[in-house]
Amino acid sequence: MTADGSASVEIRRALVRLRRTTGLPVTFGGLVESGRPQIRISELNGTATPALSALAVTSGNGLGGKAVALARPCAVTDYSASRQISHEYDTAVAAEGLRSVVAVPVVVRRRVRGVLYGALRDARPLGDRTLTAAVEAARDVEQALVLREEARALMAAMRVEQPARPADGSAWEQVREAHAALRALAPRIADEALRAELLAACGLLTSDTPRSDGVSLAPREVDVLACVAAGATNSVAAERLGVTAETVKGYLRSAMRKLGARTRGEAVVAARRAGFLP
Repeated sequence: MTADGSASVEIRRALVRLRRTTGLPVTFGGLVESGRPQIRISELNGTATPALSALAVTSGNGLGGKAVALARPCAVTDYSASRQISHEYDTAVAAEGLRSVVAVPVVVRRRVRGVLYGALRDARPLGDRTLTAAVEAARDVEQALVLREEARALMAAMRVEQPARPADGSAWEQVREAHAALRALAPRIADEALRAELLAACGLLTSDTPRSDGVSLAPREVDVLACVAAGATNSVAAERLGVTAETVKGYLRSAMRKLGARTRGEAVVAARRAGFLP
C-alpha cells in the first residue's frame, strides 16, 4: 500500500469513528495533494449524493481551505450564509444539504496532511462535545501517520546491508536499537498488514541465530527484552510500549524465569543466544 493509500485508510477509519461517537449524519475528508495547495475529498461517510466526491478544495477557500491555511479547526453554523468563509463550494455543499459544518486539519510535523469534516443538515451549533470529538479524531490520524512514517523509516534502514556482527560493535548496536524500536512500534500499528511487515523485519534481524529448544517467549516478553537490550529502563520501556512500568516488570520477570536468568543483563544475553534478539 502506498503512503497516500495508508493515509486514506486512516482518514476513512477516523470518519467512521467520528460519526459513530457523535451521531453526526455526515462525515467526510481527504488528503492534501502532493505538490499542490489543495485537498482532495476522497472519503465520504453518510452522504446522500456524490456532490462532494473528488472535490478539490484550495487552501484558503471555503471552510476546509481555511482550516488548511490556518492549520486549526474551523466551524460554521450555516455554511451558505456564513461571512467567515469564501463560497467557492456552495453548490456542492448545498447539493448534499449540509448546513452546520466543522473542518479539522490533520497536522503531522507542522505540515497539514489532510482535513476531516463533520456536518449537520440543519443550521444549529455543533456543540463542544462534537467539536472536541472531531479534534480528537484528527489527532488519532496524526498519531497513526507518525507511527507509520517511523515504521517505514526503520524498515528502510533495515533493508540496507547489515553490518558484520561484532558483539560490541557500534554498527550492530544501531541494528539492535532499530530492532527494539520496531518491536515497540508494532503493537501500536492498527493496520494488520503493516504490523505483520514490521514483525517480519524484526525476524530478519534474528533469523541467523538458532532458536534454542524448550524456550518460548511471549511477544510482549520479547518486546520488553528488546527495550532492555537497547538500554531502556522499565519506565522508558513502558512509555515506548504504551503500558505501565509494573506491566513491564511482570513481563521481564516472566522472561527471566523462562530463560533461567537472575538479572536483566543475563536475560538479554540468554535471549540473544536463544535467537529472540539480534
